[in-house]
Parts: sequence; structure tokens; C-alpha cells
Amino acid sequence: MLTASGLLALAAPQDAEAAAYCPGRKARTLPFSAGTVLVYKRGGYVCAVTVPKKPGTRRTMSVSVQPRGGRPVVDAGRFAYRAGPVTVHAGQRCVRVRGKISGASVSSGWILC
Repeated sequence: MLTASGLLALAAPQDAEAAAYCPGRKARTLPFSAGTVLVYKRGGYVCAVTVPKKPGTRRTMSVSVQPRGGRPVVDAGRFAYRAGPVTVHAGQRCVRVRGKISGASVSSGWILC
């Protein structure tokens, strides 16, 4: 079993890293030029992490999750490996997820409705 999990981590390091921080099932992958935002959902909660394509160098990163009708929950700063995780209780509401690394960014629009 250990070998299988090790192979999984090698095959998808971004997914494995985000899964360590966000509970639930992967609901969306939002790729962009500098990295990926991974979105997970469990019950009425949505969690997101921004992961750079080339981790290890400190740079400006952010991730935010905003339930429709609510305020965004944001993690922003200078990170080497990831921004987040951030988690919100969305219930049955749509959410907007955004991620940014240096000047590159992605926004999901309203999803998971």
C-alpha cells in the first residue's frame, strides 16, 4: 500500500499536496500559466489551494474562495510552495475561486452551484 501511495504522489504531486490540506473530493482543477488552483468539496464546504508549477522560490501568491452573497476568504503573501488552503461554508450556494502567482491569475466564475 505504501508503494501505491508513493507512486500516486509522484504521478500527481500537486494533487497529492492539496489533498493533504483539503478534505473531500476534487471538484475542479483551474490551470493557468504559473500554476494550478485545486478546488475540493466536502459536504457544504469548499476548500482551495494555489500551487505553483515550479515550487521552491518565494513569490507573491494568493487563493480566495467566495460564496455567492458572502465575502471572500483569502490567503495571500509570499510563499514558496502554496497559498492556502482556504475553506468556506458555501452550503448549496455557488462559489467563485481565484488564484494568483506573481502577475498570472485565474478566476473560475460562479461554480459548484
